[in-house]
Amino acid sequence: MSFLDFLSKPAKPILGLDISSSAVKLIELSKSADGYKVEAYRVMPLPSNTVVEKNIADIPALAETLERVVSLSGTKLTDTAVAVSGSSVITKEIELPAGLTDLQMEMQIEVEADQYIPYPMEEVAFDFDVVGPAESNEGLVTVLLAACRQENVEHRRQALEMAGLNPKVVDVEGFAIERAYRLMANQFNQLEQSDNQVVAIADIGATTFTFTVLVDGKTIYSREQSFGGKQLTEEIQRRYGLSWEEAGEAKRKGGLPEDYEAEVLQPFLESLIQHISRSLQFFYSSSNYSEIDQLFLAGGVSALEGLVAQVEESLGLPTAVANLLANMEVSSSINASSLSNDGPAMMLAVGLALRSFD
Repeated sequence: MSFLDFLSKPAKPILGLDISSSAVKLIELSKSADGYKVEAYRVMPLPSNTVVEKNIADIPALAETLERVVSLSGTKLTDTAVAVSGSSVITKEIELPAGLTDLQMEMQIEVEADQYIPYPMEEVAFDFDVVGPAESNEGLVTVLLAACRQENVEHRRQALEMAGLNPKVVDVEGFAIERAYRLMANQFNQLEQSDNQVVAIADIGATTFTFTVLVDGKTIYSREQSFGGKQLTEEIQRRYGLSWEEAGEAKRKGGLPEDYEAEVLQPFLESLIQHISRSLQFFYSSSNYSEIDQLFLAGGVSALEGLVAQVEESLGLPTAVANLLANMEVSSSINASSLSNDGPAMMLAVGLALRSFD
């Protein structure tokens, strides 16, 4: 058993570090009266099979990439926030007697753990936070418990420490997305001004499509599927006889033959829209909601030209790209054009970096 910083509040700025199946994304933010400033950022691809289905398979390869991404970013920070996937974490609200110290709560949770956590406690990392008084009984408090298998945390911790970083916070992806959404809502006035806003975020990464629905900024639904930009890169590679690196570069910068849009890109976009549509239907069928107010697209794929317009036309939903960095001040040492291109893929990293200011 290990006690984890899923829910603690750091005392000083930390790096947000998103470790996905295909890349490492780092960002350092500072805060002023006018908002946030990007002080450092970098995105770097991972060697193949370093991370497989969000599990770290090659710790030394990850550590080497982390060391390089930190060096190239120019950041001087070493305290770091990383995340484990929501599918690997159990979160549960429980009720405990009011007036207990943190240590007493920890001991009681351990004693009663088999009620909440379906793993042996020696294999578990967990954290908890007091939400407030319990509605059912004034002598109790509601406590949010988050737990996952120890190995999910230890592999991240080992890689960070091998890279010379200090793993200050291990967060949960869903919590980081909620934090990032609060910042995004400030950019869309209609979200700020209305209650009971139902907002969906379709995050399309290299290999994983994550569909999250929030109501008033709180996650009520999340679903992951195996689908992402890697499939488009592989099709470019196959059809045009390119290396993996050449295909990825061509996908981002263009220069492919005339038939690319009709024969490769358009079928991929149609498949992506089908995934979003099915995710919406799953959500509607498993909840009391029958519509959403706003759809955001995130992840590297969301920047594909024409995607927003096609999604709006096909699904009839107000749609926008979730670029949290669009309105931030940017350090003069950062390539603003690269940052703009990578912005839609930085949502999780930003949500982690925002732990500095909770």
